Parts: sequence; structure tokens; C-alpha cells
Amino acid sequence: MAPPWCLCRPLLLLLLPPALALLSLATATGPRQTPALELAQELAEELWSAGLPGDLPELEPECRSLLADFAEGSAALTGCLGRRARPVRLCQGCHGHYRRLLAQYGSIARAVGNSSESHNCAKSILTSDRLQIVVTLSEFFNETWEAANCANCLKNNSEGLSNSTEEFLDLFNKSLTCFEHNLQGQAIDLSPNNYTEVCKNCNETYTKLNDLYTHLQRMNRQGGESEHSAHLCIDVEDAMNITRKLWSRTFNCSLPCSDTVPVIAVSSFILFLPIVFYLSSFLHSKQKKRILILPKRIQSNANLVNIQEKYS
Repeated sequence: MAPPWCLCRPLLLLLLPPALALLSLATATGPRQTPALELAQELAEELWSAGLPGDLPELEPECRSLLADFAEGSAALTGCLGRRARPVRLCQGCHGHYRRLLAQYGSIARAVGNSSESHNCAKSILTSDRLQIVVTLSEFFNETWEAANCANCLKNNSEGLSNSTEEFLDLFNKSLTCFEHNLQGQAIDLSPNNYTEVCKNCNETYTKLNDLYTHLQRMNRQGGESEHSAHLCIDVEDAMNITRKLWSRTFNCSLPCSDTVPVIAVSSFILFLPIVFYLSSFLHSKQKKRILILPKRIQSNANLVNIQEKYS
């Protein structure tokens, strides 16, 4: 036997629009139409209480619970991303929210309703309409996470930051602390553009940070810690960009080159190459002048001719 609300559904559908229209009209006309507003509210409540379902198609309780969990997880991740946009701290601050959202989406995709007549939760929530809000939100978060290359900052199971990332962030914090400490120690009469103390006292910390960043880039290109090889994670890149701008632009510091001696040696060798070439060419092309000496045999022949003439 059909449920009572199904038998009276045609009547309810006929009465519901006028009731809702009356309710909207009463609301729009202002507080002076209080009796009409109360009448509309009572009529609408009677129609709904008669058994007309308020949400067609109705989701099963467990599917509705999964959808609510995903909505809360999406809101939490969105808030985390927005709060940590500048300076960029997405990977280190939001990886927990992202992991939970992946688990919630997976639960929706795998869940099946208890009722034999109902569709599974995946079909009801994910593909029941053209817009597919849940799928769109999930794709947005996945694309954002991949674009940030957060996998390069995290361990393989994404439970926390990798050791190299923690080491880098520790040096980054030490560099900023050194900058701040030496700026506070500047003499009052110094020029605002004179940051000699910062450059001198923070050179060692900044050099370590810069060398570690270069090492991480090299390891990342070789696939040492992650499948993504295009960039480091956005947190590390943004931190290094901030530090380099402070060091070179704000403080006008320069990092001494560790290869100065080899560079000077090679440059000097190249500079003296033309001199060595022309000098060697001159020495090899120079020839000694030959002195022509009349052979003794010719002289003896001349004497022989004179003797013959003498006795002839």
C-alpha cells in the first residue's frame, strides 16, 4: 500500500505553490501583514507535515552525513589556504586538512546506501546533476595542491614535513632572526642604507641557507625525494625568494664567491695565451744567417791550373 503522502500528493502539489506565493507576498509586504504571514506559515507547515518530502530526491542518512563531512572539510581547507596565502605556508600548514578531505571524498566514492531501493552515495552525491559541485571542489583542491608541489615538502605518506624541508625552514628562521637582531643593533647615526653589520654577521647563516636550497634543487631534478621534478614546493621557493630579496635588494649584501682563486687562475692563463703563442712563433721562425765559405777543394783546383799553365 502506498504511503499516505503519495495518495494526497496531487492535492499537496496544487496547494503548495499558492501557499508559498502567499508566504513570499506576506514577507515582502513588511511587518504590517503579520496575520497573512502567520497564515502562510501555518499552511506551509501543514503541507510539509502531511508527508510531502522536503528534499527530493531524499539522501540516505549515511550519505547525508558523508556530504556534511565533505562540506566541513572543504570549508576548513579553504580557510587554511586563504589564511596561509601570504607568506606562503600552504604545504606545511594545510596538509592535514588536505589528507582528511581526500579521505572524505574517498568515503563518498566507496559508500553504498543501506536501502535496496536507493542508489549508492557516489551516484547520488557525485553524478546526479550537471554541475557536480562535490567533484568540482575535489578537482580544484587537487589541482591547487599539485600546482604547489607540496609533495616535495612532505614525506612519502604525506603525514608531515620531510627532514630536508624542516632543515631548510630552520635555517630560514635563523636567517630572519639574524636580520632582525642586527637591524635592532644598528647605531642611530648610521644611514638607513648602511647594513654592514647585517651583511657581516649574517653571512654564514645565509650562505648555509643558499647552499642547502641549491642542493635541494639539484636533488629534486634528479628525483631524489619526489616524483615532481619541475619545482620545489611553494613554501620553500617563497621562503628563499623572500630571503634573497632582503639580502640583495634591501640590505644590498653580496655573497662572496668561493671559486675566486680558480677563476683568477683560468683568466690569467687565457690572458697570457696570445703572448705565449707569438713568442713561441717568433723563436721557432728565427733562422741563423749562413756564412758562405769557399771550399778548400776549389782552391786546390785553381792552384793546379796555375801550375799547369806555368809548365806548359
